[in-house]
Amino acid sequence: MSLPVFIHPDLSAATAGDSLTLSGPEARHAVTVKRMQQGEKLVLIDGTGIRLILTVMETSGKDHLTGTVVSVTRSPAPNPRVTVVQAIPKSERAELAVDLATQAGADEIIAWQADRCVAKWDGKKAPKAVAKWQAAAEAAAKQSRRDRIPQVRGPLTTRQLLVELTERAESASVLVLHEEATESIREVDLRSEIFLLVGPEGGIGEEELTTLREAGAVPIKLGPEVVRTASAAMVALAAIGMRTERW
Repeated sequence: MSLPVFIHPDLSAATAGDSLTLSGPEARHAVTVKRMQQGEKLVLIDGTGIRLILTVMETSGKDHLTGTVVSVTRSPAPNPRVTVVQAIPKSERAELAVDLATQAGADEIIAWQADRCVAKWDGKKAPKAVAKWQAAAEAAAKQSRRDRIPQVRGPLTTRQLLVELTERAESASVLVLHEEATESIREVDLRSEIFLLVGPEGGIGEEELTTLREAGAVPIKLGPEVVRTASAAMVALAAIGMRTERW
């Protein structure tokens, strides 16, 4: 069984043999929930590709742990880099979409306020919703033993998204999952950066799709089945993984 994973705020200066302290909510989880004891090992990540193994030397209180660094590894960034642009699902599926995309290796997640989204992130609701998505990404990264944690940002309207896509269209592959597309993900050109657009439950409207295509986006299909918005990014990332060096 693999070692439990916890998040440390910054491991950039860590080297083997160092003494390292973990405190706060992550230490509380290690000490109180996992009941880590002296001599046991755990993994620390900071979300940037750094992973270290720590031997627990001492715990105190409910949220304090000190250990000795056994080893430090730094993993390269995945190639190609994939940003998932996720249309905001209904609340019961929103965090599931982030969880599955993170498990499948998304490098960044953008919340997209697509035209047909039922859920609306207006005003004060947006920061709290983004924070919930980020927490879901962190939990999924730990569960799937990832070294890197995707950053969540947004929400972006379609107009705001178009500005970003237009700036990147020449160097990036912009793929829109669409059930009526004729081009397969097996056939499309994949560059070193990919934007993967996942529409809402009701699909992407024709006018919105036309606008995205004018910005360089290519509609693609994953296969004969229609995949739900919460799981579409995961399926697409798996296909990209098989086609590229990511896997």
